[in-house]
Parts: sequence; structure tokens; C-alpha cells
Amino acid sequence: MAPTPYRVISRCVETRDTATLTLEPCGAPIAPVRPGQFTMLYAFGVGEAPISVSRTGPYLEQTVRDVGAVSHALYEARPGQMIGVRGPLGAGWGVEEATGRDVVLAAGGIGLAPLRSALLYALEHRGSYGDIALLVGARTPEDLLYAAEVADWRRRGVRVEVTVDRAHSGWDGHVGLITTLVGRLDAAPANTVALVCGPEIMMRLTARELLARGIDDIRISLERNMRCGIGWCGHCQLGPWLLCRDGPVVPYRDAAPLLSVKEL
Repeated sequence: MAPTPYRVISRCVETRDTATLTLEPCGAPIAPVRPGQFTMLYAFGVGEAPISVSRTGPYLEQTVRDVGAVSHALYEARPGQMIGVRGPLGAGWGVEEATGRDVVLAAGGIGLAPLRSALLYALEHRGSYGDIALLVGARTPEDLLYAAEVADWRRRGVRVEVTVDRAHSGWDGHVGLITTLVGRLDAAPANTVALVCGPEIMMRLTARELLARGIDDIRISLERNMRCGIGWCGHCQLGPWLLCRDGPVVPYRDAAPLLSVKEL
């Protein structure tokens, strides 16, 4: 429960309300983080919040959206500032065990942040995977995360498809729901693992389209009100799960009955 002190060494503004912080440990680091896990980030004097790790390694990269008091304090953190880190917490994507398979990553909005760690892991071990496809949906072109990295991902062999809800006159990409991108996949259903993260309605609809194409190994990341991060307080309970401990990544086939209940 005690946070480990980390120092902000860089801050990259991604969009009007989202920034990526690069953190280095001030002493002994937390245990190695698996793609898909999260940490509890503590803004001293304000509080802590669960934030997905968007890049693992000796330095942590965590992408924060400014939506509340704690996330606002984290979003505003500048290089040199101290932040507390607890973790790593939760279950990851399991991309490490998906070697030899095609990988589809589908992200809605800020959902690209936890998927980025899985994508970067697969690229670091590129020879161990088949085709890699990234489907991204955002409200507008200005809301796309990691825009500067997309060209590099494509250069390294990732098929990247992007769609937006609303576009300005200079946008020449897709406009519409992310589900429209699923039909553009070339993945072999029996040999594909799909990792999906975004708003719950987006995950439900995307999973439905993936299932229609015969892809049934679908893993989603669920978000609830996480407080302790270790399964003690019960705030993040969803059916049989305490998501901070048993999730946030769960098989869609197990989560589907729960997600079918509106506002559960």
C-alpha cells in the first residue's frame, strides 16, 4: 500500500486534455510491469488514481487524461516533480503467451494507452508474431493519441486503420464507428487474438463484429472505481470479479453476460 517515489523526467502533451508522463524511480523500482497492467499513481497532497502503463521498461510511461482532481494534478505534473507509484497491479493482456499468432488491437479513445504497451511488446519481439493490426477510433483527428508514432508503427509492419466520429475538411481518413474497420482485417480467425479497450459500448460492438468473423479469443479491459488496487476494499467489484485483482483484462466470453446488463 506504500507508494514508491518516482520522478517525472518528461511530459508529452498528446491532446488538449491528455499527456504522457515518463517516470524514473528515485530508488528501488517497482517490479517489472506486464503489458496491460496498471499502477496507482499518487499526486502528493491530492490523492491517487489507477492509470494504465502505456510503455513498460526501466522507465514507466503513463498516459493521463484530465478528468478529475487527481488526474488533473497528474496531468499538470512537470519534469522534476515527484509522484508516488504503487504496483504493478492487475492482470495483463497475456500478449507474451500469444507468440505465433496474429494480433488485432482495437482501441477507442484513451483505450489506446493500455494497448500501446502490448503493441510495443509485440514489435520488440516482431519475429514471434504473425500479422499485427491496430484499429483506432477517436472523436476527432485532434483527439488521436500518439499521432507522431503511427508512421513508425506502419514502417515496422503494423497495419494501422484509424477512424473518427467527426472530421474537418483536411481529414482524408475514415469517418464512422470503429466497427467498420473490423471488416478490413485479413487475420486468420483461428490463429488470431484480439485485444480490445475503450468505452464499454465500443467493446461490446467491436467484440460482436470480431465474433462474426470467427475470432473468439477476445480480451477486453474493464474499468471500475478502483481504490485499493489489491482486492481489499471491494469498490471495483463486477459480478464475481474484483477488477483491480482479477482484471482489468478479462476474456470477453466471460464478461459478455455482465456487459449485457445496462449500467451494471
